[in-house]
Amino acid sequence: MTDLIANAAIDKRLASIVQPLIEGMGFELVRLRLMSGKHATLQIMAERPEGGIEVDDCAKISSAVSAVLDVEDPIEGEYTLEVSSPGIDRPLTRLKDFDAWNGYEAKLETDGLIDGRRRFKGPLRGTEGTEVLIEIAEGTIGLQFDWLIDAKLVLTDELIAEMLKARKDAGFDEGDFDDIETEENPKEELT
Repeated sequence: MTDLIANAAIDKRLASIVQPLIEGMGFELVRLRLMSGKHATLQIMAERPEGGIEVDDCAKISSAVSAVLDVEDPIEGEYTLEVSSPGIDRPLTRLKDFDAWNGYEAKLETDGLIDGRRRFKGPLRGTEGTEVLIEIAEGTIGLQFDWLIDAKLVLTDELIAEMLKARKDAGFDEGDFDDIETEENPKEELT
């Protein structure tokens, strides 16, 4: 069984280089993509095994990955390294993600037609063996994880509320960020 962490051959090669490093630092690689364009960007999404990641963690991962990639030099030309959290409407890249986000709405896309369609949207219902369960209008169906080419949570009010609650439970206080400091007025409240 594969995963959706890295799709393209270059992504898989890069993941094989950085994943052991990231895991050794106590994090999990969620997704890696080398995006080309005018200027290439290597996008790495990571989190702690129990979920979540802080900006300082991203900076540590970025420094460590940058050092390894400088030595290995697997990317031709210049690129920007971007390390971030998976975000609220996160990609679902590992089979365990579908159990962790059971009950939340997701969009899934398969590599081939299944009963005349490739895209499925609805609440996740966990997994059964290697099948991802999703509830659609016709009922709950199972899709083989290996059939998926893309999967992500849908940004809903319920998901946002759950993320805010989790942040608050973790000790994050939005009120800490309502004040701004200026040279003239060391603590000035936003109005």
